[in-house]
Amino acid sequence: MPINITMPALSPTMEEGNLSKWLVKEGDKVSPGDVIAEIETDKATMEVEAVDEGTVAKLVVPAGTEGVKVNALIAILAGEGEDAAAAAKSGGSAAPKAEAPKAEAPKAEAPKEAPKSAAAPAPAKAEPAPVANGHAAGDRVFASPLARRIAKDAGVDVAALAGSGPHGRVVKVDVEAAIASGGKAAPAAKAPAGAPSAPAPAPKPMSDDQVLKLFAEGSYELVPHDNMRKTIARRLVEAKSTIPHFYLTLDCELDALLALRTQLNAAAPMRKTDKGEVPAYKLSVNDMVIKAMAMALMAVPNANASWTENAMVKHKHADVGVAVSIPGGLITPIIRHADEKTLSVISNEMKDLASRARSRKLKPEEYQGGTTAVSNLGMFGIKDFAAVINPPHATILAVGAGEERAVVKKGEIKVATVMSVTLSTDHRAVDGALGAELLGAFKRMIENPMSMLV
Repeated sequence: MPINITMPALSPTMEEGNLSKWLVKEGDKVSPGDVIAEIETDKATMEVEAVDEGTVAKLVVPAGTEGVKVNALIAILAGEGEDAAAAAKSGGSAAPKAEAPKAEAPKAEAPKEAPKSAAAPAPAKAEPAPVANGHAAGDRVFASPLARRIAKDAGVDVAALAGSGPHGRVVKVDVEAAIASGGKAAPAAKAPAGAPSAPAPAPKPMSDDQVLKLFAEGSYELVPHDNMRKTIARRLVEAKSTIPHFYLTLDCELDALLALRTQLNAAAPMRKTDKGEVPAYKLSVNDMVIKAMAMALMAVPNANASWTENAMVKHKHADVGVAVSIPGGLITPIIRHADEKTLSVISNEMKDLASRARSRKLKPEEYQGGTTAVSNLGMFGIKDFAAVINPPHATILAVGAGEERAVVKKGEIKVATVMSVTLSTDHRAVDGALGAELLGAFKRMIENPMSMLV
């Protein structure tokens, strides 16, 4: 009996993915555990393993296909002793067939003759007017989930489009064609006279067509958004429109931390590798910032929280996400239980996570969740900035460059290495005074770094 291979859900929130590469071809034999494909999600490229033994009878979804829905059929295996060609023919289809549209709305039965004493019959109900895709108003509109999502984002009414898919189904290319031609959502019906006026709709961003008209033809090139960039854009809009941000900034002196870092790195034991002996760890300022932020959250536990509509989520450990720039976007791998880990463990774990993040090899559990985040642009010479909170976090710490500045100590001007940090805070979960307490605890850890070792 043929074995269907479907698009796996590689994370709890995954709805679709790109089938970037097949690592097998039709006719190949596979065993449980064999890597057969690479799937690209919004944040990572992950390998898919076979769970059954058999021969690849048919690759239903070609490599490079985007927007493959979770549980959609992607390949068919022939079982032991089964003919591959027969299995390919008898296997399931790539996607469920679209329901055929109704050719005509069923006519209502003629009412039975009413008693003579009854009131005059109500006027016959008007037939719904047909719309562009051939469906009567009020009937189901047939469109693929991807087409609906693209249309919703662009403000295009799928009911007003003529579908080119099976049975008039609206598909991705139909929506893209409507967007390219400046298609808009259908106008809202006018309210009856005397009805209270509805609030003015929120302004919509400029359409692609409106933007492109501002530039001379041939003066630009179009680079389509990949899944990561779309996800980043969607989450940033969500964060800024739903989270009431406020910001707290202060300066931290780094001289004691830099001196301790030098001592610890000099004391690192050597270990043998393929490249010879290397230090067992090499601490960075960012490693110590991660540890300080984790310990500050433990010192101010009420700030180690996430907001939900029904309850405040109070976390028992500090799981610190660290923003890592990767080609085409940003990802935030998480140091779990950073409050309990030594600086050397944090340093080595961070290097491994950053390396695998840049090659898009992180597992979902390595970048999803967390209780706070750190974003460091100091290496680019940025003095200070404010970061956008990444839900479900209630805080994110933006770290600037450490630089020599003139400071006043006991009435005298001294030179000190100073780093500016800005805490972005969700005001629903962390009030101003609580945020200030958290940032104060962080400053104490940075300026008294020996406290991070005990």
